[in-house]
Amino acid sequence: MKVVLAGGTGQVGGILNRALTAEGHEVVVLTRRPVRDRDVRWDGRTLGPWTETIDGSDVVINLAGRSVSCRYTEENLREMMDSRVDSARVVGEAIAAARRPPRVWLQMSTATIYAHRFEEPHDEATGVIGGTEPGVPGYWAFSVEIAKKWEQEQERARTPHTRRVALRSAMVMSPDRGGVFDYLLWLARLGLGGSVAGGAQYVSWIHDRDFVRAVEFLIDREDVAGPVNLAAPSPLPQRAFMGALRRAWGIPVGLPAAKWMAEIGAFVLRSDTELLFKSRRVVPGRLLEAGFAFDHPEWPQAAVDLVRRVRQERSRT
Repeated sequence: MKVVLAGGTGQVGGILNRALTAEGHEVVVLTRRPVRDRDVRWDGRTLGPWTETIDGSDVVINLAGRSVSCRYTEENLREMMDSRVDSARVVGEAIAAARRPPRVWLQMSTATIYAHRFEEPHDEATGVIGGTEPGVPGYWAFSVEIAKKWEQEQERARTPHTRRVALRSAMVMSPDRGGVFDYLLWLARLGLGGSVAGGAQYVSWIHDRDFVRAVEFLIDREDVAGPVNLAAPSPLPQRAFMGALRRAWGIPVGLPAAKWMAEIGAFVLRSDTELLFKSRRVVPGRLLEAGFAFDHPEWPQAAVDLVRRVRQERSRT
């Protein structure tokens, strides 16, 4: 099949591109800076010659959006919003104008859309959309608003012949350099992989190979549309999450970080504390109901697999 990956040059795009290409599919990547065969230039905002790749494709997966690994300044938040909403809008316009539209459009979203809470997990049916919870920084609501508008742009697109799925993805854990797992492993190896601000906040995650399998599952399941949580069924508190990662690598201890220490660290790394402090307890209700089986449902075993792959890759270089 022909798959168009819009904004497909980031970590998640690379994971999907490698997997789908290895399976023999034709993968076209829409990017602002084409450098490889089957890269096609687009700006993520306006229609252009790139729309020819959409016409006649089987699947469109839109991953475009400014990285959230940055300081949440007003300018950066606005760029996060615009890059996501604009790309979803223009992809919808291209699909609507296609003579042979794709049969499915998978639109990246985020598990951050759910409220910060510790008690009950969020699935698609009973989960609480965030933005109004008390006791959290006000700007966290803007992150939720970004996710809501991202999904709304897909919902309002006029694509009657194309099934639409919003991928409310948790953090995708892969051994790739520069990804979130690489960063967390780096902290652990420095001895800094302890609890953060008490460590009670939940971490939702998904193994990269389960992410690919879930995407392929959703491509094939013509009865599934709308929001779908892409997260392993066993989120766990941050202190347990990092403890399992340390054990997988063989690191006996990890220094804890108080809230103020984490705030300084995030500032130095030009990131934001929402990524550390928000409790994301998200579970894959619709995937499980549809019969999807995770190969890596538990974090300790997933961490062992990822560490093994990191060591294998580094032994080759």
